[in-house]
Amino acid sequence: MAENSNGEQQSIGHTDSELERWRRAADDAMQQLSWAIGYLHGIGKHSQARTLAINRRIIRSRILERAEQPLPVQSEGVHNGRGEHAERS
Repeated sequence: MAENSNGEQQSIGHTDSELERWRRAADDAMQQLSWAIGYLHGIGKHSQARTLAINRRIIRSRILERAEQPLPVQSEGVHNGRGEHAERS
C-alpha cells in the first residue's frame, strides 16, 4: 500500500476479492459462449459456431492467457453450412 500526503494508506490496485469477482465473471461468460457454440453446432449452424469458436480461442489465449479450446468438429453426414453434405472419408 502507498501513502498519500496525509499519511493515509491508499490502495494501488484491485483487491484480491475484486480480481476474483472479475475472474468468475469471465469464466461464466466463457461457459455461456461455449454453450452457444455447442448449440449452434448442434442445430447445424456450423459456420456461425466456428466463427464464435475462433473468437473464443482468441479471448482465451490473448486476454485470459489460458490454453485454447478446440474448434467444433463436424460429424459425418451433417451439412457443411453451404447446402452440401460433408464428404465422407
